Formats: sequence, C-alpha cells, structure tokens
Amino acid sequence: MNKLQHRRVLLGVTGGIAAYKAAEILRQCQTLGAEVRVVMTPAATEFITPLTFQALSGQPVHTKLLDAEEEAGMGHINLARWADVILVAPASADFIARLASGMANDLLTTLLLATDKTVMLAPAMNRLMFDDANTQGNLRKLEGQGVVILGPGEGVQACGEVGLGRMLEPEELVQAVAEYFQTGELAGLNVLLNAGPTREAIDPVRYISNHSSGKMGFALAQACVEAGAHVTLVAGPVQLQTPSGLERIDVISAHEMAEAVMAKSKQADIFIASAAVVDYTPVEIAQNKIKKNASEMQLTLVKTTDILTDVATQDDSTFCVGFAAETDNLEEYAKGKLKRKSLDMIAANWVGKDSGGFNSDHNSLSVYWADGEQQIGSMPKPELARELITLIAKRYHEKNSA
Repeated sequence: MNKLQHRRVLLGVTGGIAAYKAAEILRQCQTLGAEVRVVMTPAATEFITPLTFQALSGQPVHTKLLDAEEEAGMGHINLARWADVILVAPASADFIARLASGMANDLLTTLLLATDKTVMLAPAMNRLMFDDANTQGNLRKLEGQGVVILGPGEGVQACGEVGLGRMLEPEELVQAVAEYFQTGELAGLNVLLNAGPTREAIDPVRYISNHSSGKMGFALAQACVEAGAHVTLVAGPVQLQTPSGLERIDVISAHEMAEAVMAKSKQADIFIASAAVVDYTPVEIAQNKIKKNASEMQLTLVKTTDILTDVATQDDSTFCVGFAAETDNLEEYAKGKLKRKSLDMIAANWVGKDSGGFNSDHNSLSVYWADGEQQIGSMPKPELARELITLIAKRYHEKNSA
C-alpha cells in the first residue's frame, strides 16, 4: 500500500555515522509514494555525499543557507512551505542543541524556524551524549514545542559501546512518518465516491463530455483512505493512478456510473459526488460513424440520471456531499442545489477562464451546509482534499451524535 502517496517529505540529514542510513529512509519513503527532497548540514556531507541523495531523489540536494540562486527565491522559505512533514535523521546532539536554542546558522535550522509543519527528529549519538543533562533538557524543550522525537533505540553503537542513542532503523522511522498521516477521522466507515467525467456516445467515434480531470475526486478518495475509511471509487474515463487501499470501479457513461453507484450506495455511510456527470445524453447512438455531409447536424438529447438526488432520497442515513462547479453566482447556485437535492453538504468552486477547478492542480472551495459555511483557500488538490475530508468527518459525527 502506498501510504505516503502524494505526500512531500523533507529529509534533513545532520553529521553522524548514521547518515548513511538516510539513503535507505529516502528510498523507502519513495517506495510508499512520497516525493522526497533532502537538506544536509555541512557536517553531514563529511559522512555521505550530496550526490548520493541527488541520484536517489532525482532532485537537487540543498546544503547552503546563502545560495545565490536559492536565496533569489527565498530558498529556505520555499522548502519550509513545500514540505508536508520534516524528518531529521540522524539528528546529532549538536544539531538538537542548536535547534533548541533557536539558532539559524545553517539551512536546516533556518527552515525549521520558518515552518509550521510537523518536525520529527531521530536522535543518533553516543549513549553518554544522549544521557547528558543538556541533551535531555534540549529534547524535553523541543518536545514541549511540538517536535516529535523518534527514539533513539538501544544497541551496539559505532563507538563500540552499548546503550540508548542508536538511531531507529529506517523501517521504523518511515512507518512513523506514514502513521502520522493516518488520521482515523473516518475509521470504520464506508465511503462511496464518484469522480471524473462521463462520456455520452454520439456514434462509435464521437461523444459528449466535459473538462473534468478527476484529480479532485481521486485526491478525496486518497484522503478518505488516510482517514481510515473503507473506500469505493467509481471513476469515469480518466488517466489517473488508483489511490492505494481502495476499490476502484471504472465506467464510461452516466448510465454506467449511476448503476455502479446505486449498487454500492446502500452500504455507504458517506457519499461524495465529485464526478462531473454529463447532464444530457443522445436519445439514439448511431451504429456507424456519422459522415460529415451536411453543413449542420442536430442531436436530440435527454437528461441523464441525477445520481446524487437518487442516493440522497433513497436513505436518509447516508451523509451526502455534492459538488457545484459554477461560472457565476457561485453561492446562490450552490445553496440552491444543497436545498433542492436535500444534501448534507455541498462544496462549490469556480470554473472557467483564470480559475481553478477542471484540469488544474490547485483549487479553492466554498463549503455550505444547512446552518453554516466555510471557505477553504487555494492550495494543491491533495491538501484541499484533506481539509475537506476533515470538515466532512466533523459534520458527519455531529449529525450522528445528535
């Protein structure tokens, strides 16, 4: 299972013999689906070369605070913003002391002061250095500030001594990072989603469709898995990798999507209708390709099944979340759809020129429910999905505890 799919892990490497294990940490994070970037302290480069990490990650390795090219774009700020989580492994006694003192005398300490993301430290040092009152005081101080301390473990150290101070093994550290993202907000619940467009055939060659990429729906499905749900994703024709840990059902037309959704809907605690289902479909599908003979062509269209309404009206116990993609009057249309279809919640976004939505990697949402609303600002769709799932989970539990 790709537990770190779409996650961005910033790996900090400090000076210590355990630095060679950081290469395995990077590799294992990538195996679980993460994108990894590496920052090394000057001391770390004495133990393992930046070229090793660059070859493994496919990304430049950052070592300098005052790098002319990076500083032109405030490199340390960009790295701090980029990361979903920061893991420093190994974290030497010197680095821990400097971080606890609030120092910013290299790139890694500077970006840690400039981030609001979770920081994890994997201490690695001689047992006496670890037991020293100064080191213990520094660790307590950092822990009190929200830094997550991973380990150390106990065993034979590079110096030949035995005791606490050995860095946890890469498998343990990567597992801790993966578990950090497993929120449990939807633990044990069955979540059904649809995503992407549908295609309504005109003839064997042509079809009616829309610009939906399915990216938002797939990001929501991944976020639901991370939240502990049992997830079924009904996907229209998209070219996207299947998120790990879920059941995917591929369909083409609105009719096929309706059949697949309704077959699973009675078992669903939550239904998230993020698909852009085509509203109209041709009455007849030509058996052969229609030739371009006339200057005009007419099609007779009929409405497709309203999947969301069908799910919302069949069982009041299913928590239904709709989507509204609008080019104008966003709030008015979204609230109207919320009431008309008896939904528990609706997430609305702008589409069209110079907006997010279809085919974009970023989006923003205006979320409405019967007695409230919340704005979620522009961000990458995986982050946006996690924000929305947190809100859905909160509203679901409030409804079911009333």
